[in-house]
Amino acid sequence: PAAHRLAVFRLVQEALTNARKHAPDAPVRVRVDYRPPAPLVEIINTAGTPTRQAVPSGFGLVGLRERVEALGGHLTAGPGGAGSWRLAARIPHPAPGPGPGPASASASASASEQIGPA
Repeated sequence: PAAHRLAVFRLVQEALTNARKHAPDAPVRVRVDYRPPAPLVEIINTAGTPTRQAVPSGFGLVGLRERVEALGGHLTAGPGGAGSWRLAARIPHPAPGPGPGPASASASASASEQIGPA
């Protein structure tokens, strides 16, 4: 679904932005495993060169957590060991809904016949 694809995009975007701000020269590993039942998005950056300037923080992680939880998923963000930072999310695939079947197709045909010119 589009909401899931957008959430994955935003997770990667926010993690790369944070890595650039807080660990500017650190390598970053991005993993997207988009398989049912719950795709995994994981971004890990190693410790970078500390910046001397204060880096303003926003509400990026708060917004990501809300987006992931709204889709029934779970987000973790924090130290990943050896000075690294890890952002990971699992977002379950939604249950497949009923698709258009013969009953709904015939109902559509009946409705269009009734709406057409008399």
